[in-house]
Amino acid sequence: MNNRIYRVFPYILLLALLLLACAGSASQAGSQGLVTNSATVSTPPLTVVPEANSVAAAPEQTSSSTANSGLAISCTSPASLTVALTEGPYFKANTPERASLIDANTTGQKLTVSGYVLDGDCLPVANARIEVWQANAQGQYDNTGYTLRGHLFTDANGHYQFETIVPGLYPGRTEHIHIKVQAPNGPELTTQLFFPGVASNDSDGIFDPSMVLDIHQATDGLTAQFNFIIATK
Repeated sequence: MNNRIYRVFPYILLLALLLLACAGSASQAGSQGLVTNSATVSTPPLTVVPEANSVAAAPEQTSSSTANSGLAISCTSPASLTVALTEGPYFKANTPERASLIDANTTGQKLTVSGYVLDGDCLPVANARIEVWQANAQGQYDNTGYTLRGHLFTDANGHYQFETIVPGLYPGRTEHIHIKVQAPNGPELTTQLFFPGVASNDSDGIFDPSMVLDIHQATDGLTAQFNFIIATK
């Protein structure tokens, strides 16, 4: 019996050594696998890219830039102020505050006007008041109510946007939209916006080419852009 044990013992010892070696290799491989997995799932620092429709920063003071709203801002300090034009006979005070001058009963081609209000240093003017009034598609003003009349304010980046229609013609005038723009506690700018390619522009005594809107076709009407440069004190 003892002789048999002595003969088997070397094989038992060899088997034990083999088992220990395999266990060590498995442990090392498991450890390396954890390191590899950790490296695979590690997350790099997050880089946030502003979306195309968010306004991330104010326009630069001395260069042309494209604002995130899609509007081109070209302003070099010191900038010339927007031209002032006559108020006309149809202004009415105490208009409602609203960003859309149209409703379900308004006829005509829809027009969305947007842009920025800047000062002479090309800095945005926040909370500037913008007053808008115009004729309807038949060239008539509402002098008893507030149809196609209203006011709104710029946001923190000096941006504004309102909805209206393309105004009709009335005798002696070309197509135009009346505008008043005023910075908080600043002087008021009174002016008019015009439309490109209108034949009566050439015969209109008030028309100014610097006040022509940049018009584009959109899926639900027309869009137009204009940036105002105003005095703030």
